[in-house]
Amino acid sequence: MTLRQYADKLGIHYKTAWDHFKRGLIPQAYQLPTGTIIVPNDEITKSEYTVVYCRVSSSENRVNLDTQAERVLTYTAAKGYKVGVIVKEFGSGVNDKRVKLCKVLNDPKVTRIVVEHKDRLTRFGFNYLELLCSRLGIEIEVINPVNGDEEDIVQDFVSIITSFCARIYGKRRSKRKTEQIIKELRGD
Repeated sequence: MTLRQYADKLGIHYKTAWDHFKRGLIPQAYQLPTGTIIVPNDEITKSEYTVVYCRVSSSENRVNLDTQAERVLTYTAAKGYKVGVIVKEFGSGVNDKRVKLCKVLNDPKVTRIVVEHKDRLTRFGFNYLELLCSRLGIEIEVINPVNGDEEDIVQDFVSIITSFCARIYGKRRSKRKTEQIIKELRGD
């Protein structure tokens, strides 16, 4: 592959890859008479970049979010991981449009995502997400995995009920607010 492809795969700037080539830091890389630099495919090894991902459903649980982050950081330190970034997010585990999680999944530097429970990453489809991440070279490490299918099914059921209740009550609250605005506009 070319030096540009090498830089893109590692998620580094082309100039950085060029400097590495000039200093001899890319073994077996060579330059063709045309000036193109070739890097053998087996020379690509991503450097470790661990992301700690923490999530709670609402901003009311801010304290829980901070303590969750502390627990996961303690775990990563004990394992000797180099943490690149700590991501804290508010949002439903059913929501598939969480901005911060999408940013993590699109980052080519990421090699590992550490979460306390798999439901912190997603409520449903965890196995699909894990499969896709492994194809991207990202390992998902769950500190406290669920033990047994029965507990997993119960947790999924609770998640569904919680999600739908939040949506219903959110709509009711929105409806009351809309009614209040209409009353104010009418001058009632």
